[in-house]
Order: sequence, then C-alpha cells, then structure tokens
Amino acid sequence: MLSRSCLGLLNLVSVDDYTGLGRVPRVVTGDVPELEMNAREKSGSDDGVWAVSRERRIVVANQLPIRAFREGKKWRFEWDKDSLVLQLKDGQGARFDRAQWQAYVLANRIFADKVTEVINPDEDYVWVHDYHLMILPTLLRKRFHRVKLGFFLHNTFPSSEIYRTLPVREEILRAFLNCDLIGFHTFDYARHFLSCCSRMLGMDYESKRGYIGLDYYGRNVTVKILPAGIHMGLLETVLSLPQTASRVRELREQYEGRVLILGLDDMDLFKGISLKFLALGKLLEVDESLRGRVVLVQILNAARSRGKDIQDVKSESEAIAREINEKYGQPGYQPIVFVNGPVSTQEKAAYYAVSDCCVVNAVRDGMNLVPYEYTVCRQGTVALDKALGDQGEGEKPKQSVIIVSEFIGCSPSLSGAIRVNPWNIDEVAEAMNSAITMSEAEKHLRHEKHYKYISSHDVAYWARSFDQDLDRACREHYSKRYWGVGLGLGFRIVALDPTLRKLSVDHIASAYRGSHSRLILLDYDGTMMPQASINKTPSREVISVLNYLCSDPENMVFIVSGRDKDCLSKWFSPCEKLGLSAEHGYFTRWSKDSPWETCGLTTDFEWKMIAEPVMALYTEATDGSFIEHKESAMVWHHQEADPYFGSCQAKELLDHLESVLANEPVVVIRGQHIVEVKPQGLSKGKVVEDLISSMRSKGKSPDFLLCIGDDRSDEDMFESIARSVSNPVLPTISNMFACTVGLKPSMAKYYLEDSSEVIKLLEGLATASAPPSSVTSQELRGAL
Repeated sequence: MLSRSCLGLLNLVSVDDYTGLGRVPRVVTGDVPELEMNAREKSGSDDGVWAVSRERRIVVANQLPIRAFREGKKWRFEWDKDSLVLQLKDGQGARFDRAQWQAYVLANRIFADKVTEVINPDEDYVWVHDYHLMILPTLLRKRFHRVKLGFFLHNTFPSSEIYRTLPVREEILRAFLNCDLIGFHTFDYARHFLSCCSRMLGMDYESKRGYIGLDYYGRNVTVKILPAGIHMGLLETVLSLPQTASRVRELREQYEGRVLILGLDDMDLFKGISLKFLALGKLLEVDESLRGRVVLVQILNAARSRGKDIQDVKSESEAIAREINEKYGQPGYQPIVFVNGPVSTQEKAAYYAVSDCCVVNAVRDGMNLVPYEYTVCRQGTVALDKALGDQGEGEKPKQSVIIVSEFIGCSPSLSGAIRVNPWNIDEVAEAMNSAITMSEAEKHLRHEKHYKYISSHDVAYWARSFDQDLDRACREHYSKRYWGVGLGLGFRIVALDPTLRKLSVDHIASAYRGSHSRLILLDYDGTMMPQASINKTPSREVISVLNYLCSDPENMVFIVSGRDKDCLSKWFSPCEKLGLSAEHGYFTRWSKDSPWETCGLTTDFEWKMIAEPVMALYTEATDGSFIEHKESAMVWHHQEADPYFGSCQAKELLDHLESVLANEPVVVIRGQHIVEVKPQGLSKGKVVEDLISSMRSKGKSPDFLLCIGDDRSDEDMFESIARSVSNPVLPTISNMFACTVGLKPSMAKYYLEDSSEVIKLLEGLATASAPPSSVTSQELRGAL
C-alpha cells in the first residue's frame, strides 16, 4: 500500500477521497526512498492530511510509476524514473498561473498610484522601463488620456510563435500600444513585436522618414531601435583610482606569460556558461600548445533567484570546469578559474583591463553591456600604465578582441567582434583560437572601431535620443480629441479630429426637408452591409429603404462600390431608380433602365498581361490568397492567408508591380488585405466630382449632399467633398454631410457606429420628407 505522501506527490487523487475508507495506512511497510515527508509540515495541521490546491491535474494510467521489490516478508518501493507518467510532471511547471498574473497587475497598479501622486499630466513626460511594468502604460493612459508616455524594453521580445501562446497576449500588446514611443535595443526585438501586432491585432506598420510607426485608433505609435550605452565617466573614474591600478599590477603578475580570456556573467540558465567551458575544453583538446598558456577567468555575479534551474546550471558548470581542470591542469595552472560574486566595480575594471579577450556567449540575452565596459577599460590601460610607471618604450596601441553571441542585443553594434553561435562548440573554440592568434595590428583596428562607436553612443546619447523622439511623438496630443474605449486592460484611446461628431436624424432632417435637389452617395461593403457578414447579398430591409429614398423625385441615390457591375446589377435589380457606380467609378449608370457608361479613362488593358503573371506567382506562393479579375482592375486578396506572411507578401508584390508597371497608365495601391492595380485617375473621389458636374449640367445643381463610407477608398470621396467646400470657384452646396462608419480618424466630419446605424439614419430620412399621415410614410414604417 502507498502512503498519503506518495498519493499526494503523484497527484493521482485527493487523499481526502480515501480518508473515509480507512484503508490507507500512514506509511508503507518497508522503505520508500524520497517519500519520507512529514504530512503535518505539508498541511500545517495536526491531522496529517495534506492540503490540496484547488486546481489539480488528475493523471489516469493503468500502471503507477513505481517499482516494487520483495525482500523477505517486506516490500520495498522506488520511483520508476523511465515511466512517462512520472516524467510528464516536468511539463506541468510552465502552465500559465492566473494568480501570478493578478499579482503582476497589482504590482503595476501600485506603480500607477505612485506616478499619479507626482505627475503633472499636462507637462510631464513618463518613461517606463522593462518587462516588470509592461501593463503600466494602460493604467496610466486610462487615468490621463493625453499623458506623454514612453516605454523601453531592456530584454528580448519573443517571436510570435512563442508569444501567441500567452493567454494575456492582447492585454500586453495593447499596453505597449498605449505608449507614444516604444524602444527596443535591436531591430530583431522590434520585428518580433511588430509581427505579433500583425498576427494578433491585424495591424500593419509603416516606415516614414526613418521612423517606424503604427496607427492605433488614430494615434501614431512610434517604434524606436536604439541600443543602450554605458556611463563612460563612471568607468574612467574607477580606472583612475589607485586601488584599481594596484589590483591591475597584481593580476598582471599573477597571469604573466599567459593569454587571459574573460567571461563575466550572471549565474543564469541563458548565459551559456557551460557552453563556453566546453568550447575551451575543445580548444585545449585540439591544440596541445595552448595547454598551460590559456586561462579562462569566469566572474560569476550572484544569481537573481534560487530556483532548481539555477542550481542545475551551477552544478553543471562546476562539473564541466572541474573535468577540464583535472584533464588539462598542471601544477600552478588551471584552465578555468572561478571568481564568485559579488565582485566590486573596481575588481571588474581590473580584470577587463588585463584580459586579452572577452567572451559573451549567452544563448539569449537583452542588451548585455559587458563588451562595452571591456572596450572602455582596455582603452584606459594607457592611464593605468602611467599610474603604474610602466610605459615601456612608448605608448602601445590599444587592443581588444571580443567574441560575442549573435543572440544578444549588443551584437549588431559590434561590427569588429567575432560573432558566434554559442550552441556550436566547434565554432566558439575556433573563435577563441582566432582571438589568440590574431595579429596586433588587427586587434588594434577592431578595438578602435568599437571604441569609436561606444564612446559616441554612451548612456547620455541614448537618453537624449529617446527623450527627443518622445517629445516628437507627443506633439499632436492637443490637436485631437480623445475618446476612451474598452474595459480593463483592453482600454485604449481613439484620437479623432476635434470637429468630428456623430450624425443623427435630428441633426440632418431639417436640412433634408428644406432641400430640393439631393445627392446621396453610399458605399456598400462595411457601410450598408457589415464587413464581417458572410452573405453579402442586400437584405430586404436594405432594398426597401433604398426604394423609398429613390421614390422621392428630389433624390438622386447612388451605390458607389469597388465591386464589379455584374454583381451590383444582380444584387440591386429590385431598385429600378437606384444609381450604381461600379469598380470605384469606372462604370456608372443612373438607373436600371439606363446604359452603363465608362468614366472616359484609358481603355487599353494590355497592362493586365504584365500584372497577371506576377500576381499568379505570389498567389501560388501564398496559401489562402487569390486574384479578383475586374474589367478595369485586378485585385490580389490575402485576407485568408497567414496575417504576417500575407502582409509581407503584399509589400513585396506592391514593389514588384510598381517596378514592372512603371511605364503603364496605372497605379498600384495597397488596401485592407489587398493589392490593387487600376487605371490612373480612377477613384471614388472622381465619382463625386463627375456626378455633381453632371447634375449641374442638367440644371439640377445639388443643394444637399450626403456621403457615407467606411474604408480608405471612401476617404477619396470625403477628400473630394472637402476640396469642393474650400474651392471658391465652384457653386456652393448649402448642406454637405460626409460621414464615416466607425469611430476612427477620417476626412469626414461625421461618424456613425456601424451599418445598423446607417440603415436607421436612412430610414429616418425616408420618412422625414413625407407627412406623418402619408401612405409612403406608413408603408415604410410597416415594412421596416
């Protein structure tokens, strides 16, 4: 029989389930290694019953992960370490812990409270640092809509494949996007963040004049890539101290005649310490002449936690070092020397100054400024030599060699370093050999290149640069009106033009009734029909309201769409008096009985023979994409493709098409999940101009204009309306209403929330001009 301790450890069932049976003895008969735990200590009670957590994993298997041995009249039990049922517990530690997340949120709220106590939101800038406070921006933005807010991540940002597994992935991303400026050490980290925004939030970034920007509900969020620097003056001061000079003399005497390689790392799972040791062992194995000459001094900063993983790393590193020292050590010589922390800045500076090479071998790290500090200290050896009275035959050229992992933040900025893959032991060993055998002149050139960059990009430069960009990113704060939307950590700000307001029937009805020549222009997808709707066929409600609007002889109603004319003709065949403008205005007809007219632009479509093979190439390479053929245009759709890959392919296709069609009378544009090629000059804005011009030529100059749309192509209509208002040459339209669908930045002056509000507005207008007792009004109310 098993003890209660065994049952609790295996997590098979709750001990409470067996208590009533009275069949589970307190301990087993015999000896069970590793199971002798005090149940009272575990439960904190006197009854010996384990305290069981609320959330458990009940593992059911036909065999327990235990081996039993009969020894005389007793049984002996031990774990079966080869059992999969036992091994699977190792995968249970990485589960998302909601309680820990709530504690993280609480800690961020405490910081938000402290910032609130001291901030002047109209004048102060807030700069938040690192992953410990990633959701603080949301908490501050919720309290102060116009707070000037920057965030710098000093660590890596994981790839989207890893990040997307987080249950709170959107909360963290939206917190980043609640900043005005987001800083990363390298483009790799920024790229992972931008990829996550694309895959999980459907956002695309744009690069403009050297800045990467994301449009987030009307706010431009700037992404900055700038590696942090070091405090030059602090290190130079330490190097000038007599105690440092004295320690340098001691170390030179201690390691005289030997090549000194330095490693300085935290005791951490990701620092690659054991891999570094293995590389040195490989070097000494291959080149016997280096035995007794090369010493690797490993300074270990104190571990920041006490988990089992840290102890495992420490034990592994010590075991490898011990093995190498035993194998290649000699009297008075050990290949690997440990210097356990904490180590003072003076001590580190002294080791930096005397080391011939510095190895930073982390398998993953944030910035890691050790190579920067090493370079500055090697530059300061001249001052140390003077302090020690050891100038020799003259000032020697300053030299240094850095071996750096390609997986850390400082790697891209160290163009003279030997970059390595820390997992490749042979490659790191070869890099060590190259550093040892490198000529003095080359060491000097590499050192000069590094020092020039490090000295000009110190911590002061980094801080000034971030501060300047934060100021630039916040300049439009008071030129827009901010609306707070969303609950909890989903909160965000919508930045709108101060003049944008919601359009209502009450606001527009009097102008509608007082006019006699009305032009009503309506987009279809996303305006009359919800964008997410699978069946795009217009409903009876839409057909009815359009027919009632068209039945008024003082109305001219048009559907202005990017869809082809055959589709629009079929869908709106019940609306005999409805005007249609298809393919963004290339085809237009004034009613069902009138013929389709073209816009008068080029009818030469030979460019399609060039564009189609290019689009076909990208369609074949991009799963989920397809080509839409129109009479006047071609469209490549990628809304069903992988979000990030589809976006990347769209950018490539845009460049490719612009290149091959450079001499053709077409434009290549990128829209929402599309890349479109269409004739030059073709847009919905031209539709507005042509329709108004045609009505004026017929003596029916409009005195009321209502234009409603939801996407980028509709912005052309709004822009055309804005131009006509500001042009004194054109006749004035007394009542003009440009309205976007959705609360978002727009050239329009009005907005409606969604397509249902559009229909309600049109219903209101349909009944506005008719007397309440009229048959038309009553029929409409009954039908709708």
